[in-house]
Amino acid sequence: MILSASDYEFVQKLLLERSGIVISTEQEYLVRSRLEPVAKQAGLSNLHDLVELLRKESFGPLHCQVVEAMTTNETSFLRDGHPFETFTQTVLPEIMARKSRDKTLRIWSAACSTGQEPYSIAMLVADTPNLATWKVTILATDLSRPTLTKAQQGRYNALEVGRGLPPRFLTRFFDRVDNNFQVRDSLRAMIEWKLLNLSERWPVLPHFDVVFMRNVLIYFEPATNKAILTKVKKIMHPQGYLFLGTTENTFGVANEFVTHTYGKTMLYRPVLAPRMSAPGGS
Repeated sequence: MILSASDYEFVQKLLLERSGIVISTEQEYLVRSRLEPVAKQAGLSNLHDLVELLRKESFGPLHCQVVEAMTTNETSFLRDGHPFETFTQTVLPEIMARKSRDKTLRIWSAACSTGQEPYSIAMLVADTPNLATWKVTILATDLSRPTLTKAQQGRYNALEVGRGLPPRFLTRFFDRVDNNFQVRDSLRAMIEWKLLNLSERWPVLPHFDVVFMRNVLIYFEPATNKAILTKVKKIMHPQGYLFLGTTENTFGVANEFVTHTYGKTMLYRPVLAPRMSAPGGS
């Protein structure tokens, strides 16, 4: 199935307007591979017919399918390792010391995809004994309803749990169901799931102590990133922490955040947050 230049431009515009995602002209193979199954499911013989149908109809379920198909869902448990080490060794101890009376912890996993990130966070929280008496809230959001449904179900195959998940966590937090692994109810109960498109208007959100927004800003144009990060600042605790992907940063809103380096991890904090010492006093 081949996309004409005008059809490709239509898909580009649709994704930009509805998700904020930017796709270049060099990504035609990716677009074809993602949209061919959508066309076949709709009973259409080619991608041109799919685009023509999208042009004729007002925004509806088929448009949503196209946007969701183009959303990148590549993820794994404890992805990249070092951000989660910094979370447990540096961020959590500081928050627990500072909020020892309040004993509340709010975490947001934005663009959570199929759930590996929020479940990783929940496992690390559950593995921290001193948090047992705390009220911990983990919000997990994504713009794709099917993806969020899979995440909420918490069922993964052997290949998925084999990517980054320590054996002790697999034993402790999962049950074997047929040939899959099911997240236990006690862990699933720690997470609230919501549909949220980062590039559109956000619902009312509480202030978060920690925000994970990793490996999503790279798909947006600079103006969209600036708008998103400005909104992130507004819903963060004044002494909160923002985790971005290894190739992402707060460029364009530098006056909103201060960058701190802990080993391989770059952390971003509101400008008024005090400087912290890394483990070992460095």
